[in-house]
Amino acid sequence: MQNSILSKDKDPMGAAILDYQITGKSDTLRILSSMFEEDEMPVSHLFRSLRDMPVLERKALDLAKGKILDVGAGAGCHALALQKQNKDVTAIDISPLSCEAMLQRGISKVQCVNLFDDGFKGEFDTILLLMNGTGIAGKICNLPKLFKRLKELLASDGQILIDSSDLKYIYENEDGSFDIDLNANYYGEVDYQMVYKDIKGEPFDWLYVDFPLLSTIAQANGLHAELISEGNHYDYLAKLAHLGA
Repeated sequence: MQNSILSKDKDPMGAAILDYQITGKSDTLRILSSMFEEDEMPVSHLFRSLRDMPVLERKALDLAKGKILDVGAGAGCHALALQKQNKDVTAIDISPLSCEAMLQRGISKVQCVNLFDDGFKGEFDTILLLMNGTGIAGKICNLPKLFKRLKELLASDGQILIDSSDLKYIYENEDGSFDIDLNANYYGEVDYQMVYKDIKGEPFDWLYVDFPLLSTIAQANGLHAELISEGNHYDYLAKLAHLGA
């Protein structure tokens, strides 16, 4: 959770997004992890329209109101959908290439900035962190820092809409028991690295967190967490608000 933005030579996802925006196609965006087998991300998925979004994402966009901040906007699919509904949305991302693609798509308010940059200021009625928004915390120990930063940007009666998944299912046995080492790191902490053409990004940590733990940590950091909806694959959408709001 540093304050920097990505350099173009270390930004495989941004390069894939801009390629797709310009040409309508892209090469394979590879996803590497020490925990899972190599995978691929369909770049077209990052350009999905409202009707092609999962139910939880559509629910979040429906709830979004007032002055909206879309964190880690990527190709801007959420920001664009909101803008088409005449909602006031600002999209931010640490990828200059992704931001360039968003501008080309016609998104009017785009900033290439890190959420944790002290120079980024504002007061937002809705803050969106979608496509596993807890991920940017990296590790569970960083979740309080993320919540503190979001509180700084949140209006007094505002809402944070954030989604994640409970990875516990990966460790489930056929009898319904779980093989989770309670002495190891939290099971939702994952490492990734992305590769696109000859561009290899730096390895990064990504966090998936179960809702009860998210709620407990939120409460300890002055936020009330409400479970809005659950998806079909251990995923969920939560709303956070200032305690007492």
